Amino acid sequence: MSPDELGRVRILPDAGFGNLRTDRGNLPLDRLDVRARVSGLVARTVVVTEFVNVHDTALEATYVFPLPDRAAVTGMTMTADDRTVEAELQERGAAREAYDQAIAAGQRASIAEEERPDVFAMRVGNILPGERVVIELQLVGPLPFEDGAATFRFPLVVAPRYVPGTPLPGPYVGDGQVPDTDAVPDASRITPPVLLPGFPNPLRLSIGVDVDPAGLTLGTVRSSLHTVTDSGGTLSIEPGERADRDFVLRIGYEGGGETAIAVPDEATEEPGGVYQLVVLPPESTAAARPKDVVLLLDRSGSMGGWKMVAARRAAARVIDTLTTADRFAVLTFDHQIDHPADLGEGLAEASDRNRFRAVEHLARADARGGTELLAPLTEGLGLLRASEGRDRVLVLVTDGQVGNEDQIVHDVTPLIGPTRVHTIGIDRAVNAGFLGRLAALGAGRAELVESEDRLDEAMEHIHRRIGAPVVTGLRVDATGLSLVDDERTPARLPGLYPGVPLVVAGRFAGKPGGSLTVTGRTRDDQEFRTTVEVRERAEPAITAQWARARLRDLEDAYAAGDRGLEQRIVATSLRYGVLCRFTAFVAVDNRVVNEGGETRRVTQPVELPSGWEGGGDVAPAMLRMSAASPLPPMPPMAAPAGPAHFAQPRAEAGIARSRGPVGFANVPSMLRAGKAAVPAGAALSLDQVREIAATEARRLREATGLAAYERRDLLDDLSSRLEVLIGSTTDKEFAPLQELVAFLGGDGPLDEKWAKAVAVLTAFGGGDNRRPEPGESPDPDPDRPSRKTFWKR
Repeated sequence: MSPDELGRVRILPDAGFGNLRTDRGNLPLDRLDVRARVSGLVARTVVVTEFVNVHDTALEATYVFPLPDRAAVTGMTMTADDRTVEAELQERGAAREAYDQAIAAGQRASIAEEERPDVFAMRVGNILPGERVVIELQLVGPLPFEDGAATFRFPLVVAPRYVPGTPLPGPYVGDGQVPDTDAVPDASRITPPVLLPGFPNPLRLSIGVDVDPAGLTLGTVRSSLHTVTDSGGTLSIEPGERADRDFVLRIGYEGGGETAIAVPDEATEEPGGVYQLVVLPPESTAAARPKDVVLLLDRSGSMGGWKMVAARRAAARVIDTLTTADRFAVLTFDHQIDHPADLGEGLAEASDRNRFRAVEHLARADARGGTELLAPLTEGLGLLRASEGRDRVLVLVTDGQVGNEDQIVHDVTPLIGPTRVHTIGIDRAVNAGFLGRLAALGAGRAELVESEDRLDEAMEHIHRRIGAPVVTGLRVDATGLSLVDDERTPARLPGLYPGVPLVVAGRFAGKPGGSLTVTGRTRDDQEFRTTVEVRERAEPAITAQWARARLRDLEDAYAAGDRGLEQRIVATSLRYGVLCRFTAFVAVDNRVVNEGGETRRVTQPVELPSGWEGGGDVAPAMLRMSAASPLPPMPPMAAPAGPAHFAQPRAEAGIARSRGPVGFANVPSMLRAGKAAVPAGAALSLDQVREIAATEARRLREATGLAAYERRDLLDDLSSRLEVLIGSTTDKEFAPLQELVAFLGGDGPLDEKWAKAVAVLTAFGGGDNRRPEPGESPDPDPDRPSRKTFWKR
């Protein structure tokens, strides 16, 4: 680790990486138990964490941990001193306030919060000396199914993530090791301390899975990363295993068919509920259309060892799927982007010679540097924007270990358009939540590779995806059932792919019944149609799974720029009892057990993921910052006090922080490029629209020198964005933009349209009248990064 990097990592007093004082005694988490019951394609899981206080003063323990990214957290309990308290799901700010007040009053309390779709944080406070406190979380989630096998994946460790950006002023919002930045305002909440290599196993880990095929025919069951034993029908790992890699169980099933299930709401007076539709793909032998493929290969430092070998193989397999009718580009990236020699920086014909050059370039890729993921994604999607009459495909090969997921989602969402984005995650502790979000935005496939043995099977799946779906243009219509239009997941229907059933869920109004019909077009341009009768069933798991998926869609739309969704997200979470980023489970014991509320704060260190290269200088370096723009070493300073509802930094030895540009959350260009729509429920103010108009005007001025056809395309895209933005509003303030949209749709000369657009947008966007967001105070220093409530970043 370089001196510059060391200057940006927080070193806590009385603690190294993991507070390594005794064999086990200083670490608060003593036991982690995962008990799962698989029924068909649904997994119901109970996660038990047991904390112990070996100190002579009351303890507050913090644990940053992963959960399956598609699972819904539906309940939590806290047990101590023979008392069990059931947690309540509350708005996150209110839950944090309730927890902090209970701790200050000397009461036992615990809180569970979501930081990312697959990263959570738990705090347990006022654990008395010698006492044990048990926290149980209840989860329910779907099992992905493909080619006759379902996959139960339970992550066990939060891998260190690359954190770009400029450090923010003020106190850390979490207890992690990396400062919060303008790009990752909650970096200190997702970077727990890491155990040094060779440290004894810090906790007792147990995993048990019961499998009920639920009417399907059960085939082979295998675990790819752990040895499992079967005892009385329960599959369990061996004692002494470390929590340093995902637990992956693949369950072979046969049978099954198309289904449509309606689950009525039980807690509401108005009739309605949630439906789930499963559709199987047809057989197809028609040839696929020509395609343009952009391959992005992550060669950053976290990809070292077996992961780099597997990633090169995976990338080469993608190149091998191409035909001479296709075009492609290859980008290898860390903190900079490289291209194969002789192929240029654009799309090249997929000739034998060009494909050979690309594979040669891939073979020379070695792990190095930091994971600057946004730039290659932006460049790759930009290459595909001009593709006409061809399938557009982007394939990302990475471990996904970045902290600025929201920034990336915000910036790439308007660029994706019709491009299908497939992600290949290679790691034994992969960032599955983020890779799944990217694939969902691009209606593609997220394939996770936890070992080299799994690579060939995963690439078979990706090969079929790149080869194009067998049915596209899917549409779901109902007969005798009233579907709620904007409540469906996924919001953008993917195609039907060989060997993969399509699962669609949503809300319906009224009484259940009738049928659902799915239509589309096959590769040979024939109509595809299938109708499934709707059956009523009392199955709360379906409702919880839909709510979780719907919350993820809403949170992604929020991250992409639609700040008006916050209340809707909170209301959905509370109504269905499913944890999300804007809510938290909090449990408070009404007894006072620690007069005065003084506690010792300890953060549970996590393992370095299996397969990551260790060594004395490597483990700390996993907490790396941007290698492209390192900060100079800074003298320590006392950490200032922060708002009561923020987690206070534990260190007297803090870190000075410099000012920098405003973070992505304050950038107004949610309609950055391409034809993007404002999600339902968005309500932009006049000032927000003025900001967007100013951004659009600047973009046009910068593009003045482009060729005529490129400027024509830009105006077409601009017109579509403005039309979506202002809709059918009758507000006279927006009249200039409405007139501009009408003018751009006319038959006037290109240069006249261009000049008119620049003039209208410049005039409309004049001046910076941005109003602070709710909860954000006006800042007299506009160059200072905003320090908003971190989960509203």
